[in-house]
Amino acid sequence: MRLPTFALLAAVLCTAPTVAVFAHHSFAMFDTQHPIEITGTVKEFRWVSPHSILILEVKAEDGTVRNWTLEGDTPSLLRTQGVTATSLKAGDEIVARVDPLHSGAPGGAYRARQVKFKDGRPLVAEH
Repeated sequence: MRLPTFALLAAVLCTAPTVAVFAHHSFAMFDTQHPIEITGTVKEFRWVSPHSILILEVKAEDGTVRNWTLEGDTPSLLRTQGVTATSLKAGDEIVARVDPLHSGAPGGAYRARQVKFKDGRPLVAEH
């Protein structure tokens, strides 16, 4: 009787970290089916876990400026792509392809490979 209990406990403990990783955050709030391209000026780049945050000042067609809050990859994943905490600085002008919020609020999700500086240089160097 002890062996089946031990086996069940071992199975639960082995899968618990995997479930926690997938359950920590849902990306359902982002419209991955209709990405958009935005151009803006970096206001702030936060190198934080579990996801980096990029705040862009984006000028609308009517001239108003709105802050877009974009959620990105983890710092550890960004690091593997060659991005550091100082790769984006306040004042940098960038163009980013983002998955916008379903709500229509100014925000979304970004991927470092889909960000380039306004002069065309990619944030992530292609290999």
